[in-house]
Amino acid sequence: MRRKAITLVLLLGLAGPASAWEFTPGLPCLLTHESGDVVVELTFDPTLPRYTISVTTSDPWPRAPRFGMQFLGPRGLSIGTTRHQFSDGGRTLSVADSGFGNVLNGLQFNERAVATNGERSVSFSLEGAAPEVAAFRECSIAPAA
Repeated sequence: MRRKAITLVLLLGLAGPASAWEFTPGLPCLLTHESGDVVVELTFDPTLPRYTISVTTSDPWPRAPRFGMQFLGPRGLSIGTTRHQFSDGGRTLSVADSGFGNVLNGLQFNERAVATNGERSVSFSLEGAAPEVAAFRECSIAPAA
């Protein structure tokens, strides 16, 4: 009986919401990740070219002059900007730029990311991100048929 109970608990745990990175091609190309109360979304529109990253949380971000991300792992790095914007009642913090090499390297080649704005930091796993980031890097305008 105990073995059946343990099996049931394990199956119920596996049936919970998956925490995965997902690439979706299109205009714009989309890379998403949801983990707990953090949703990370990157877009790339090759017609502009323009990248965006948005980090959405259940509680509003504090208003602070500088946003940063630290990537922890074998190719760790830290990046920061003062050009971030807020939307969705302050729950979504976004940054847009024409180049995202450091962001993509951080996501693809590390184990964890920490987004910080003011006194608030949120952390999320990069497990499984590498192949999806690699596909996102290949985003381009499809040739005319």
